[in-house]
Amino acid sequence: MKIHEYQAKELFHDYGIVVSRGAVAETAAEVRKLAGEAGGPVAVKAQVHVGGRGKAGGVKVAQTPEEAETAASEILGLNIKGSIVRKVLVEPASSIDREAYLGLIVDRAIKGVTFIASAEGGVEIEEVARTHPEKILRVEITDGVFPADAARTLAGNLFEDPATVEPVTDIMEKLFLLFLEKDCSLAEINPLVVTVSGDVLALDGKINFDENGLFKHEDIEALRDLNEENPSEVEAREKGLSYVDLDGDIGCMVNGAGLAMATMDMIKLCGGEPANFLDVGGSSNPEKVVNAFRLILGKGGIKAIMINIFGGITRCDDIARGILQAFEAIEIDVPIVVRLSGTNAVEGRAMLEGSPLIPAESFSGAVKKVVELSEGSAA
Repeated sequence: MKIHEYQAKELFHDYGIVVSRGAVAETAAEVRKLAGEAGGPVAVKAQVHVGGRGKAGGVKVAQTPEEAETAASEILGLNIKGSIVRKVLVEPASSIDREAYLGLIVDRAIKGVTFIASAEGGVEIEEVARTHPEKILRVEITDGVFPADAARTLAGNLFEDPATVEPVTDIMEKLFLLFLEKDCSLAEINPLVVTVSGDVLALDGKINFDENGLFKHEDIEALRDLNEENPSEVEAREKGLSYVDLDGDIGCMVNGAGLAMATMDMIKLCGGEPANFLDVGGSSNPEKVVNAFRLILGKGGIKAIMINIFGGITRCDDIARGILQAFEAIEIDVPIVVRLSGTNAVEGRAMLEGSPLIPAESFSGAVKKVVELSEGSAA
């Protein structure tokens, strides 16, 4: 789960990390008022869950309240990588002397977490890693204990100023604590800056959370902005389905995350493009299958659908019943390949006899068939 910059900064502040604090506005008139209260130059920053705001015109510095109002009118409503700007953060403009990047990620390769840092701040870290990998600094943590000595060394390398070592190390320790306590998957400060007056502060912030841990954090769940999320994924979550929208044209309905991933991989291997990840779960009922069909077909552009069920906890006859109900409830005008295997598979296949579905005995055979159908090459 992602949150906005202003929300990330509130969390940083709660953990004692010094931030550039401002206020959020949803109209240009509000921005003018806030800029007037600031009493000096302000930054007006689009609040969206995507990067590249500056390049897209979503960040502007204004010298006067009137300029701030004009900037806000240009930013509000802007489409940045598919996200519509509905609110902006207004904060005092900072006089920056130096800037760096500091982030903390879950690192599955080491079964721990890793600090990633670079003296190249204020730019996309992925680009720095691609073009100048030698400028990326790392501190790996596998025992859950903050590595104070390694952190001080990294802090000294970021700004090469002894006066910043302790403030940066302190920020690293607090960021580490926030990361662990709030079940984050990413916590990023970009840029981490030293101002002309010598202060070290987080000028921008980004935090992503592991959704599997949200049940422990009602305060974090409350920060969710549904306007920034894919409507189909929101609907799927409400209906108890695990769904991720993709760019392909072969709809996928599978039980189990592992089998769903394998199904998408097989489709790619055979030359097709999956339209989605969709796990109907381990205790599926007919209604969930109907809802799954609605999600898949609702995005448009679907040329074929692959249903891949391995019956363990999931009963194949329940899936078959849901498929038949879906044909009664909604219009389905694309070919569907079905593979049922496992618990009550024989009963499930018998229920589907006489329907327009295309049965498949094997996993590989089902995938090859659905890819052929999506390409219009099947007889």
